[in-house]
Amino acid sequence: MADHRAEVEALLAARARALAAGPPALPLAEAVYRNLVLGPAGTPDRLTVTAELAVRVAGYDEYPVVHPRRLTLLRAADGWRVEREEGAGGPPPLWDLGTVTAVRGERALVLGVAGGPDPAGPAAVADRAVVAVAGLWGTGWANRLLLEVPATEAQFARLLEAEPAAWSAMAAVTTAAPGAPWHTPADRVVLNPQAYGGLSDFGRQVVITHEAVHVATRADTRAWTPLWLSEGVADWTGYRGSGRSPRQIAPELARDVSAGRLPSALPADQDFTAGAAGIAQAYEQAWLACELIARRYGPERLAALYRAVGAAGRGADREQLLDRVFRAELGLGLAEFTGLWLAEVRRLGE
Repeated sequence: MADHRAEVEALLAARARALAAGPPALPLAEAVYRNLVLGPAGTPDRLTVTAELAVRVAGYDEYPVVHPRRLTLLRAADGWRVEREEGAGGPPPLWDLGTVTAVRGERALVLGVAGGPDPAGPAAVADRAVVAVAGLWGTGWANRLLLEVPATEAQFARLLEAEPAAWSAMAAVTTAAPGAPWHTPADRVVLNPQAYGGLSDFGRQVVITHEAVHVATRADTRAWTPLWLSEGVADWTGYRGSGRSPRQIAPELARDVSAGRLPSALPADQDFTAGAAGIAQAYEQAWLACELIARRYGPERLAALYRAVGAAGRGADREQLLDRVFRAELGLGLAEFTGLWLAEVRRLGE
């Protein structure tokens, strides 16, 4: 087995170099197989190997993105060769889904799978999104986006390790690169080619700007940050300056209010679960809450509030934590703010 290890290490080192130096469309700054484990020999001419494939996308990843891999090796006349390589856990690298094409914008890199949408369109949208987000959230983040565009909705679900039916209505999702520390700017914006393709140009811009906010605010977002606030600031930034009325931005909520169906509290985290009933209303309610803060106190105060929530530290009770931050930043408690928000909700039915 020790003799095999040296040969296998040399084989995988060469394979990693070929991947990093491979097609120009796959801009990897680094690729390496590490933590190699040789399985028990099935036959003298066959080996099963597990390893971590660690890669960095040039210009975007500060830390390696880690993909667990399983490889089947066969002994040929000139040494070992790879018969099969597959994922051994976690989301697959994009090139597992097909040939990758890359398009660079001024502030974005879009990696698309052959047979899917042209990556050039999302690249232009992402460039504009970065500018829009920097206008409110500043330049203390990476100020660039990495987008992955699979060819099908099924591939989109594979990249998220999710059930396709639950995510079919989602046009895009921001996800952390596997194996990267939480604080690094290694987020990927993954597009759903079906849902994204069905949007208008305006809708696509709102969606990518929304996801860019999640990338920009990653360092300020904590487990205790309520989803109504994180999703609300993302939607508010996406619609900022659009000239759209509240009823145009929140049509599902407006219809509910007109029919006498009003919420009694700010949306809970579970209301944003993919596939949940009323998820559209949850997003619209979150947007309206953040729109109220920005209109009443100014956009900069909305950003300051968001950062203050993240910096507040874990509390025994999240509602008490939020109440304390709201009083410090806005001069009113969470209950009073909720009352003002409910009044805004009721106005949608007028």
